[in-house]
Amino acid sequence: MRPIIGITCFMRETLVFTAFGNWEKHAAVLPSDYVSEVDKAGGIPLIIPPAGDMTQILDGIDGLLISGGPDIDPSTYKEEAGEMTKEFFPEQDESEIGLINAALDRDMPILGICRGMQILTVAHGGSMHQHLDTTPGYEGHGAFDGGTSEHGIDIVEGSFLSRIMGSSFVVNSAHHQGVSDPGSLTVSATADHDGLIEAVERTDKRFCVGVQWHPERMGHDFLFSEFIEAARG
Repeated sequence: MRPIIGITCFMRETLVFTAFGNWEKHAAVLPSDYVSEVDKAGGIPLIIPPAGDMTQILDGIDGLLISGGPDIDPSTYKEEAGEMTKEFFPEQDESEIGLINAALDRDMPILGICRGMQILTVAHGGSMHQHLDTTPGYEGHGAFDGGTSEHGIDIVEGSFLSRIMGSSFVVNSAHHQGVSDPGSLTVSATADHDGLIEAVERTDKRFCVGVQWHPERMGHDFLFSEFIEAARG
């Protein structure tokens, strides 16, 4: 049977394009790459909006994918918003942290991507660099604000990630924030040019992995396949 994979999305004011016209609407937004990759890997995608406490939906899914999106409210890691932390949605943070904690209690497979890795880290007591270009040592880390660049990562030997990706890999970069403290998570990859945390995991769970890059945009089918297989089990 194909496991059902819940994929979080975010809600914001956006320009909605249809065959009938254009409207400025408050919309639930998710790039279709996530849906396509889950489907291709053998899962059934189910989009989860940040509509309050969504933990009841875990009764009907087999795996949880926390997608990318806007910044995280710095109050979740006990900081004030910096000058470049301009767009964040506390309701989404609360909804996703609730989903993460409830999924962990069930040992449900979790995959966090970009912002999804960041909120996974915050849920484990971690914290963030709010803007890499003004953080010493990480200036020019990679593209952000709609851009994409690429760089290498060094993968920790013996980690779950090393089993499926080897010791190094080239990934994309499309973020202006980064994890400064992984909390209780284990770091499984860092950027080869500046050491920024690029992946985290939990070794005591069936599958709990966060990656800073966007594998759904790079065709990293192996990562989705491992996630779907864990959800099937």
